[in-house]
Amino acid sequence: MNLERTPIKWVQERAMDKVVLAYSGGLDTSIIVKWLQDTYQCEVVTFTADIGQGEEVEPARAKAIAAGVKEIYIEDLREEFARDFVFPMFRANAIYEGEYLLGTSIARPLISKRLVEIAREVGADAISHGATGKGNDQVRFELNAYALDADIQVIAPWREWDLSSRESLMNYAENHGIEIDYKKQNKKSPYSMDANLLHISYEGDILEDPWAEPEDDMWRWTVSPENAPDKAEYIEITYSKGDITAIDGEAMSPATVMEVLNQRAGAHGIGRDDIVENRFVGMKSRGCYETPAGTVMLKAHRAMESLTLDREAAHLKDELMPKYAQMIYNGFWFAPEREMLQAAIDKTQETVNGTVRLKLYKGGITVVGRKSDDSLFSEKIATFEDDEGAYDQKDAAGFIKLNALRLRLKALK
Repeated sequence: MNLERTPIKWVQERAMDKVVLAYSGGLDTSIIVKWLQDTYQCEVVTFTADIGQGEEVEPARAKAIAAGVKEIYIEDLREEFARDFVFPMFRANAIYEGEYLLGTSIARPLISKRLVEIAREVGADAISHGATGKGNDQVRFELNAYALDADIQVIAPWREWDLSSRESLMNYAENHGIEIDYKKQNKKSPYSMDANLLHISYEGDILEDPWAEPEDDMWRWTVSPENAPDKAEYIEITYSKGDITAIDGEAMSPATVMEVLNQRAGAHGIGRDDIVENRFVGMKSRGCYETPAGTVMLKAHRAMESLTLDREAAHLKDELMPKYAQMIYNGFWFAPEREMLQAAIDKTQETVNGTVRLKLYKGGITVVGRKSDDSLFSEKIATFEDDEGAYDQKDAAGFIKLNALRLRLKALK
């Protein structure tokens, strides 16, 4: 019996004449442009997105031109990212493994979406990305792309080439005349970093030892809580249907909301995290994150819901949330099950309206007030003073006995 297996090709491979690359202009993607051109003899189209990473994206244009790229897409997607991806996720209070606010995960479906759209516009045969073969991002990029175009081909250089380290990448760049800024400055390889409006992440270098404390100068968006101001700052956040619409009474767009919260919370040392997470691909990974805006948004949104959501709706949301967060972490944003959960979550947000007041102080956030025209809180019933007959405390006896029945039956044995 012949036990050899022939790999199943569920996407028919075609010649590669044009490939759309998610391009930052950094070390990895600068090398990928040259590698794609040499390996596939194809034309490369670069796509660079501004999703709030805090760096100018226009320099990527000059780098792409220098690499021989003729079609260059550079787009400001900050508002779309905040409005259509981050805000819906925070309606769910999504958090992965109790700590991770999904800053990298939620950016990938937007990039995949634009890669597929651009590929259609320019008649490209495939898309490409710079995610490594060890990480989650390769999965997220590709699952989301296939969900939008079943026939799209994906080139993942890290799964094909023999460049296995940062040093080998730098040698490749030097040998092929690719200019890398920190190489010219004789600096060592930096942390592997990812940034957008929601967060900035750090991996690699000393962080590969889970016992090693991060260096103080690694953090970019937040001051050390120990060095944060000694005076607390108060902030009021206004919600409409579960989304933030104003800060301290000033109406703001979704992206502006996040920019303002990043600045104000970061100034108080809010939003740092250091975690070992379980990657979808199977390994554990240690990473450090700065998520100032997201940390405030999660706290404020839960406070608003505490006042306006029915108890069972709120509890069911909490039960669904880990599954929802796992879907985003694993790359299933465009999957029908995520869309189904989103519809249920959004239904609950119809009454999540009002204002939350927070105190920011030395790395901490305290909810000090909340108000809403849709509040379900009844001071008259909840009071410890005379409620003038609003609630008969004797009614609690029947409630307790009904719920105790199965426990009493068990105790009789």
